[in-house]
Amino acid sequence: MNTSDFVTNVQSRMQMEIRDEDKLYRYNGVLYPRILCPEGNFKALQNIEARENDIMIVAYPKCGFNWMVGVLRKIIAEATGMKIESKMPPLIEFFGPDVVKVPIGCTPSPRLLGTHLLPDNIPKSFHAKKTKMLVIFRNPKDTLVSFYHFYNKMPVHPSVQWDAFYSNFLSGDVAFGSYFDHALAWEKRMDDPNVMIVTYEELKQDLSEGVRQISTFFGFSLTEAQVQQIAEGSTFSAMKENYTNMVTGNIVFRKGEVGDWKNHFTPEQSREMDDAFNKHLAGTRLGDKLNYQLYCQ
Repeated sequence: MNTSDFVTNVQSRMQMEIRDEDKLYRYNGVLYPRILCPEGNFKALQNIEARENDIMIVAYPKCGFNWMVGVLRKIIAEATGMKIESKMPPLIEFFGPDVVKVPIGCTPSPRLLGTHLLPDNIPKSFHAKKTKMLVIFRNPKDTLVSFYHFYNKMPVHPSVQWDAFYSNFLSGDVAFGSYFDHALAWEKRMDDPNVMIVTYEELKQDLSEGVRQISTFFGFSLTEAQVQQIAEGSTFSAMKENYTNMVTGNIVFRKGEVGDWKNHFTPEQSREMDDAFNKHLAGTRLGDKLNYQLYCQ
């Protein structure tokens, strides 16, 4: 299966008529969109062969994944001269048996791959090969708002009203599972030299510094002029103008603002999220890195 076949296949599946209650299913205790991540994909991933020089981007949904895909493509192009123009989204859980073997197995290095999976659910070969992973997190209030709008825009998810989605997010009953489960799992890996954790907010604040650090982490050498060129071409507004999701044909960037949660949360919901954050992440290094008091209170 080539990339065009992959896109056609996914677009075809997205046209399937499926009841809202059947759009999500549980696999190993986590909810996934049935159309994009059928059970066969997870079984196929057990056979994916990781490489030491794979470039892996990891993020909970709506934490800046597509933004960083664009940034990494620019970094790779500047550092190696190799342009990645695949129409396939790099999320490995979207790959079926045919894609795992070809074209992914035949893609030249460095391969740009990504996932929304919890670290323990990422295929073991990536950990065995010590593949470097860039992990992006975003404050939970803005993540929830962005995920809510994405849910209702993407037909692979059941449509849902704000209050119901808010409750489901807090309980972890949304696609790809609990935000806090993801955060706590990566908190345990912050000392791993093959893991780099960045936040959406710090990238928004100083994208040039983010490009420098990410390039260095993956072993790429860039001039300061290249860093600035990448940063200027990778602002959220620039990405929104130029990036279209090749599978859905819809723009996947919405506002990209920090603090949009204030337009959605009731005071009670805000306090409830504060309590959840304090319960799970207060006092942790990742919790400190998220700078919750600045961005969420």
